[in-house]
Amino acid sequence: MRGMTDVSGLREIRSLRSTGKRSIPRVQSSANLDLYMLEKEKERLVKEAALLEKRSRAILKRLGDIQRQAESLEKSGSRTEGRKGKDERGGEPTSPGKKWKTFSVNY
Repeated sequence: MRGMTDVSGLREIRSLRSTGKRSIPRVQSSANLDLYMLEKEKERLVKEAALLEKRSRAILKRLGDIQRQAESLEKSGSRTEGRKGKDERGGEPTSPGKKWKTFSVNY
């Protein structure tokens, strides 16, 4: 099931509340409430922007780590050469001299 974050552009839809339209004219007392609500929305958006920036930095750092690991594996030649035994999907250990240690489990 898709959530609100999965649908592109859904978060940018402005409702009647966010556009500032009213069915009745404004009075002075509602201006204070509007200022309060705008300040709270501003705080929420600043917090969300900080979280997005932090997440973006973490993603870029992880992408860099992945790139470095891939380059080091390509340089060492472990992707195409030097494999012993069956591949990882085969079920046998990759080194020919070692066997799996087994033991029985009693219930």
